Amino acid sequence: MIDLLELFWELVKHWKHILLAMLIGAVLAGVYYLVGVKPSYQADASIFITNNDSVITVSDLQLSSELTEDYAKIIKSRNVLKQVIKDLDLNLDYRALNRLVSVTNPDNSHIITITVSCGDMELCRDIANSLMNIGLERIYQVIGSSEPTIIDFSEAESVEEITPSLTKYLAMGLILGMVLACGLVCMIYLTDTTIKTEDDLKKYLGIPILSIVPYYEEKEE
Repeated sequence: MIDLLELFWELVKHWKHILLAMLIGAVLAGVYYLVGVKPSYQADASIFITNNDSVITVSDLQLSSELTEDYAKIIKSRNVLKQVIKDLDLNLDYRALNRLVSVTNPDNSHIITITVSCGDMELCRDIANSLMNIGLERIYQVIGSSEPTIIDFSEAESVEEITPSLTKYLAMGLILGMVLACGLVCMIYLTDTTIKTEDDLKKYLGIPILSIVPYYEEKEE
């Protein structure tokens, strides 16, 4: 049975090692951030799905809501992605492009948002706009009804940098260092079966202590 209180004090006893591990983790995370983390950007474009007639009935709105998911799937279809790659002369296949793109329907509305994330600001914007334009054409070909209405094109000033901050990496390094150090201390504690004190004799062997031989250290004259 694990004595949690004893384990706690074992961790407290090794607080210096845990603190050192946290500092090492933070330093390594900081070095990785400066050397290995590249800037990442996010661009988005959005369209509104509804009937273009002047009079919109309840059934039109219900139909638009049902078609929203279908439109989103068409926008990310293989044919659309391949056409975007061809038009922009991208050095990607459609699977790689698919991983950069997300098509969402915020709050189950009639709006579809196309989001592109990559390491190039201009490329994010171009992919988002191309995907929207080609997707709208494909929707019209497949559905055959009126095209959705464009709400926003992706513009240079609307592209956001989404690179995680240095602070976040340092915090992750601290936490990881602490978890590893505490885990190592716990593992050593749980696997250590040596007898160190008279209390250990009572605890692990259940035998009475008849006498204790004190440790004598001869003093130098």
